[in-house]
Amino acid sequence: MVDEEVPVVIVGGSLVGLSTAVFLGHHGVPSLVLERHRGTAIHPRAALVSQRTIETYRAVGLQAEVEEAAAREFVQNGAIMSAESLGGKELDWYFRFINEGVEDLSPSPRLFVTQIGLEPVLLRAAQRLGALVDYAAEAVSTEQDADGVTVVVRPRDGGPDRSIRARYLIAADGAHSPIRERLGIRRLGHGSFSDSITIYFRADVRALMGDRNLSVIYVFGPRLQGFFRFSIDLQSGFLVVNSTVDDAGARSVRIGEDMSTPTCVRYVRQALGDPEIEVEIENVQRWSASAEYAERMGAGRVLLAGDAGHVMPPTGGFGGNTGVQDGYDVAWKLAYMLDGRAGDRLLTTYSDERQPVGEFTTEQAYTRYVLRLDPALGKENLVPIVEEATVEFGYRYSSDAVVVEPGDDGARWEDPRAPTGRPGFRAPHLPITLGGARSTVDLFGRDFVLLAGPEGGAWCAAAEAVGGALGVAIAAHHADGRMDPSRRFAALYGTGAGGATLVRPDGFVAWRASAPRSDPDAELTRALATALAREA
Repeated sequence: MVDEEVPVVIVGGSLVGLSTAVFLGHHGVPSLVLERHRGTAIHPRAALVSQRTIETYRAVGLQAEVEEAAAREFVQNGAIMSAESLGGKELDWYFRFINEGVEDLSPSPRLFVTQIGLEPVLLRAAQRLGALVDYAAEAVSTEQDADGVTVVVRPRDGGPDRSIRARYLIAADGAHSPIRERLGIRRLGHGSFSDSITIYFRADVRALMGDRNLSVIYVFGPRLQGFFRFSIDLQSGFLVVNSTVDDAGARSVRIGEDMSTPTCVRYVRQALGDPEIEVEIENVQRWSASAEYAERMGAGRVLLAGDAGHVMPPTGGFGGNTGVQDGYDVAWKLAYMLDGRAGDRLLTTYSDERQPVGEFTTEQAYTRYVLRLDPALGKENLVPIVEEATVEFGYRYSSDAVVVEPGDDGARWEDPRAPTGRPGFRAPHLPITLGGARSTVDLFGRDFVLLAGPEGGAWCAAAEAVGGALGVAIAAHHADGRMDPSRRFAALYGTGAGGATLVRPDGFVAWRASAPRSDPDAELTRALATALAREA
């Protein structure tokens, strides 16, 4: 017996699950979110929200609301640095200002906002867009067949089980994902390397902070290694402890074995650099620092997202952001498949595109962890660090939904400060003048978009004809002098004066022509059909 039917069930309703529900709702797809906890986050976990993630929230109309939530929690655009202790010797500055040097990459900023502040914004948006969110609800079994997935849901506060039938299931159920385990999907990477703790405490740190605007402080002290974040009033915060050194000089990463209040008070005082400061411990959480990624991002109609697909240490702040991008990629694909605009083969491109991104980003976070926090793990075989902007913006999607150009070198990453506009990469930000849009980024998010060079009017006519023939909306824009006052579009996007580019709903380039074609309708038909896994 089936009690309910929905297009998509999302198991896990924290940052990634709620974001995915918002993105699906933006595309007109209702979802049911099952979360075993009884409400939104009560601990301020992920805090650094990348420009690319804010772009996704911008696309669904949430950027301003997220900025307001962020401003309530932190002074924005702070620094990330390291010190022996908050009141002690400063060691290194990774960012003097978190948005320094990246302002021209996007109309959206990097923000600091915890999941306590962000998740209620996402919950309200998801509900406005048609999602149902069930808290204290546990998915005790999932069974899929050729037509869909059946989920048995058990209320944690009592009551009968119920059976949910969905076309697709998204497992955003965390690092220890039972759904991933039942699918038999292996995890690769470096495993666990620290039994860490997060100490939530109250202490007046205003004198120790001084006039510095510090968003994240890495602590590399003689007795403790970890990092701090503080509330906006500097009266509370949390300290992550990854390793310690005892009186005899022996180093330990088994921090979670002693979470007593006296020990935690000592840790906080050591990291603050004040042995007498009054400290009140509010809560202590034990967790495993690890760097692992799934060998594939799903099986059949069950897809992994967030920590279920990749777990990484917090160095770099990549984890939650990578999960949100999972949701952004899968949402448009499911929406197009559910109403028949795309073929079923489009589903396979989700893992093809997102698994390599999860792998690379996890390795980037691990390298940073080793170099910043634990060189004893060994520096051999580390991937070379690329800067944070490249991790956020520079990755490339390689799948059957992308039309690769002849002679392409197969590069998987590029510097977003020198974007090429090639298929598979994010369509770069360019300030424009077009109605309410002030960036090319503002044109993406729901439909396919064709952008034609200043002499590419024939492509715009082709977009209307091809979209009508295939039953897929294509928003076409002619980058003339009115839209593109700087006249940079043709060079930035690589279309030349008479070419065009086709951008997917997620803002990634699906196809590009660098010159006019004798039969633009046929060319564009093939490109759109490829992007949708359909026959031309």
